[in-house]
Amino acid sequence: MEPAAIVLNRMAALHRIRRLTRWLDTRWKIPGTNWRFGLDPLLGLIPGLGDVITLCLSIWLLIESRRIGAPWTIMLGMIGNVALDFLIGEIPILGDIFDFAFKAHVRNLAMIEKWLARAAPEASASVLPAKA
Repeated sequence: MEPAAIVLNRMAALHRIRRLTRWLDTRWKIPGTNWRFGLDPLLGLIPGLGDVITLCLSIWLLIESRRIGAPWTIMLGMIGNVALDFLIGEIPILGDIFDFAFKAHVRNLAMIEKWLARAAPEASASVLPAKA
């Protein structure tokens, strides 16, 4: 793939990752606070199924990140965040509270953005300006 095509590919993938991260972790704000939440803690309220749905979406984000070339060192950290989010999310009540606070997808997005800024500094201006 040509360098311009790689940058466009990464831009499109990063846009998809940001959009889904926003929906999962920061879509809504609790009025009068700085607390933001998304579908992740809401889906977690569905016993058994909610956390599995979120896990599937998290795996898609991992696949998308690997597709744009994220190295395994970054991927392992992201997998750790997803695993922790899933495992603690399975604990009734505590897991729901944890989902509101931990925001695994925001953490993973930050890892991807930091890696992209280091990996392609010349492309960073075109890939990184918009936030989730």
